[in-house]
Amino acid sequence: MATDVHLGFSVYEALNAYVQATPVRFVAQSALPEGQAYEAFIFETKTVPTRDNLHDFFNGLAWLRFPLIKARLNALQHAEIQKHGVQQLRGAFRDALTLFDENAAFLCTDLHAPVIAALRQHDWQTAFQTHRSLLAEHPPVLFGHALLEKLVLPYKSIVAHVFPARSAMNLEAIDAAVAAQLSESSLIPKPFVPLQVLGVPSWWAANESPDFYTDSTVFRPPRP
Repeated sequence: MATDVHLGFSVYEALNAYVQATPVRFVAQSALPEGQAYEAFIFETKTVPTRDNLHDFFNGLAWLRFPLIKARLNALQHAEIQKHGVQQLRGAFRDALTLFDENAAFLCTDLHAPVIAALRQHDWQTAFQTHRSLLAEHPPVLFGHALLEKLVLPYKSIVAHVFPARSAMNLEAIDAAVAAQLSESSLIPKPFVPLQVLGVPSWWAANESPDFYTDSTVFRPPRP
């Protein structure tokens, strides 16, 4: 659940202090004209309407850290709006883009292949115990700004949507590689695998106990 915390400073002004290679700047939410689609406004003005809350703060941090991915997501959203207009239901592709933007994390397809395979099968013991040292040494990279917001007040059932990234696990390489991967064919059908974030070794003290992973309300068995 979102924290709905409003911050005591201007988020867009704070973010603009760190803008360097980022393809956008940040503006107050009031700059977004009534009735104009948020994604279209960003694409057309290269500015991001920003509220003084944690959700938009983490969104801004994602723009600063992963500018290529964020720009690609925005371009794909804008293209869909141009084709289909703003509808009550986003459609499968825009839904996948939004899910990625809000809740994605990255694992490397080469380095983390056995972990990704285990997560896809809901084989939590293999993913988090058999490959514990691999995950500890090379943890996932978190991207989604709603995901980061949830972790401000963490709870056991937070689940990220892992996008398998064809890149080395450094941030600049991930930004370039994932931005190049993103397309309708790479997101439909949805390619994500579930990852219980607090199950990552060293990210939550309670997961030192193997019993942590036997909670079937969080580490659910595969669907029939």
